[in-house]
Amino acid sequence: MTTHSPSDERHHKPDEERQTGLNQGLVNYGDAGFSLFLRKAFIKGAGYSDDALNRTIVGIVNTGSGYNPCHGNAPQLIEAVKRGVMLEGGLPIEFPTISIAESFSTPTSMYLRNLMSMDTEEMIRAQPMDSVVLIGGCDKTVPAQLMGAASANLPMLELVTGAMLTSGHRGVRVGACTDCRRYWGMYRGQEIDDQEIEEVNAKLVGSVGTCSVMGTASTMACISEALGVALPGSASPPAVTADRMRVAEATGRQAVINARAGVTPDKILTEKAFENALRVLLAIGGSTNGIIHLTAIAGRMGIDIDLAAFDRMSRETPVLVDLKPSGQHYMEDLHRAGGLPTVLRELKPLLHLDAMTVTGRTLGEEIDAAPAFEQQVVHRFDAPLYPAGGIAFVRGNLAPDGAIIKQSAADARLMEHEGRAVVFEDAEDMAARIDDPALDVTAEDVLVLKRIGPVGAPGMPEAGYLPIPRKLARQGVRDMLRISDGRMSGTAAGSIVLHVTPEAALGGPLALVENGDRIRLSVSERRLELLVDEAELARRREGWRPVALTAERGYRKLFLEQITQADQGCDFTFLRPPTIQRRVPK
Repeated sequence: MTTHSPSDERHHKPDEERQTGLNQGLVNYGDAGFSLFLRKAFIKGAGYSDDALNRTIVGIVNTGSGYNPCHGNAPQLIEAVKRGVMLEGGLPIEFPTISIAESFSTPTSMYLRNLMSMDTEEMIRAQPMDSVVLIGGCDKTVPAQLMGAASANLPMLELVTGAMLTSGHRGVRVGACTDCRRYWGMYRGQEIDDQEIEEVNAKLVGSVGTCSVMGTASTMACISEALGVALPGSASPPAVTADRMRVAEATGRQAVINARAGVTPDKILTEKAFENALRVLLAIGGSTNGIIHLTAIAGRMGIDIDLAAFDRMSRETPVLVDLKPSGQHYMEDLHRAGGLPTVLRELKPLLHLDAMTVTGRTLGEEIDAAPAFEQQVVHRFDAPLYPAGGIAFVRGNLAPDGAIIKQSAADARLMEHEGRAVVFEDAEDMAARIDDPALDVTAEDVLVLKRIGPVGAPGMPEAGYLPIPRKLARQGVRDMLRISDGRMSGTAAGSIVLHVTPEAALGGPLALVENGDRIRLSVSERRLELLVDEAELARRREGWRPVALTAERGYRKLFLEQITQADQGCDFTFLRPPTIQRRVPK
């Protein structure tokens, strides 16, 4: 991993035009000279010399937490970043922000993403630094950091923690968390017993780090690299490898270079960068959550993602990466296959190769600089794993503003399907009845879950991955068409329609679905229809009453008042620019 000095002269500003180092963002005591004097006095108490304090300052975001094993290598990464900063003559200073762990955050990690973005933005603004290295990994941490850093617009680089290593169970290679869901499904279907499910529980996570498949964490790692805000080749090295540490060191060095050159996010996060990221999201068979996060990040830059245009892009962008849940391999295999640069080389005809990256070189230059060799994980463009993009955008009277389905991880048989609705009013209703032997359900029915959207849950949890009813699982049923206004984990697979907008809690058509209604999905036509006549729907709408959703104080109150729908990235209204000036894809 090497670092490069930015070549675009637009990035360069004379030092006298901006405050740098400890001189910036002084505390307001009414006397700027005293403010700087006091600041230096206190930090010298930590043993710093004047020589150190006069250097370029790189802030390092520490998201390590005992509740977040995905970030368990944060101490080692921080030390490697510090080493890189000092090798380039800068001064590294670490500082903490919120850390969000997917499986430890109630009610859902998505509920806290915007809070973390605010924390990240305000701490970047509040403390003196010339650039910042953002260390994140678990699903919502990377988008939160990119949202906050984009708004702060200080030179920044993203450094992901990296994926965990795989392990083995009774001779079978396993890794979180697609295999978590697979074994749990086997357990529900009585294919394995209590003893084996406990045994495999200790094998699924082989080390610290993010999920070892193309889940949301790996998707956001690849998206960060595709956007140009992370170093080339940095998405794929596993968490506990020397390669990951070398990436961290190189990131520290580049942070100093970019601080001196003034390479701010607005120079990197352009329309071309977001179009490249959307292409990569499709080609890697990435998480459906990636759409929401990219929409939120783009929104902070005044860019709207047109989901209908994204769907047109999907039709011409094949899935190339053979990773679970769409394929068979794991992230460490992608790393051995050359990482994301191998994918980008196959995608070259569809990419904006002149998009700038944090290295100061264009995406095309970085692709050409990466070695090419034979491997088995990334398919050739003319021999893809799946001919069309992994994600399809559908509309209809059940989803006027759209919904999505990850077709690359679904049962092809169910992509054209009509069935009877089996309705659950909310997550509690589903939990109470899904395994009831008396539940009136067949494998051809359509499971519908309401009120798990951004407002309804709140926080849009990953409950969109409805479990197969136990009595059907025991009959060998492994997939059914499922529909909700929520999300699902990027590690999950199945015929699952998600992000139905508007959501049921706000009176969207999903709220009007009743048991026995017929629902039709046609992915080829990009249609999702509730086959109930308009007069009946109007009658139901007259009788519909919202469930009161209020909070007296705190973050929950802010969340309910400010959260947007999925098609706007589930960001807070007041954090987005007052006007959206550009749209992608074009």
